[in-house]
Amino acid sequence: GINGVGKSTSLAKIAYYLKTNGCSPLLAACDTFRSGAVEQLNVHAKCLEVPLYHKGYAKDPSAVAKAAISHATEEGHDVVLVDTAGRMQNNVPLMKALSKLVVENQPDLVLFVCEALVGNDGIDQLSMFNKALRSGGHVRQIDGIILTKFDTVSDKVGAALTMTHVTGAPVVFIGTGQKYTHLKKLSPQAVIKSLFS
Repeated sequence: GINGVGKSTSLAKIAYYLKTNGCSPLLAACDTFRSGAVEQLNVHAKCLEVPLYHKGYAKDPSAVAKAAISHATEEGHDVVLVDTAGRMQNNVPLMKALSKLVVENQPDLVLFVCEALVGNDGIDQLSMFNKALRSGGHVRQIDGIILTKFDTVSDKVGAALTMTHVTGAPVVFIGTGQKYTHLKKLSPQAVIKSLFS
């Protein structure tokens, strides 16, 4: 996702969700670009009592992800959650770095994080992220969407519906606040009801 949409917070919420459902997650700090990113993720890791794998800054994010996956395997963790740098969809060098990370590490799931209030720009963002992944050799598109700040949009859910329709990627989770428990599954019935009310 782009800068400031809540990727790291959403990652921490997913770690909490997985941990409470019996998984053993490891967080991988692969935002080696933004100052303070590793420290932010470290705060989440400590609060959640989950391990954090990092190599600091100015490193190749793909290499950090690969090392984190290897470390997680050695330590018996069954899930690696990779935090990546925010990037505007037209930032070619950062989009190439993201594509490289995905192609070289072959994750089981690639999630796109965006704000629920993004409107139609979300479709452009998601389309350009998919295009960047394909241009780097990734054969599939983004697997799912996390909509953050869903508690701020009241009944304006058209963007969620349109992004899912245009890309075929489901909304996996919605963020509904700042706490780790504020991660919900999207209710299709609630979306339909809000569209027709």
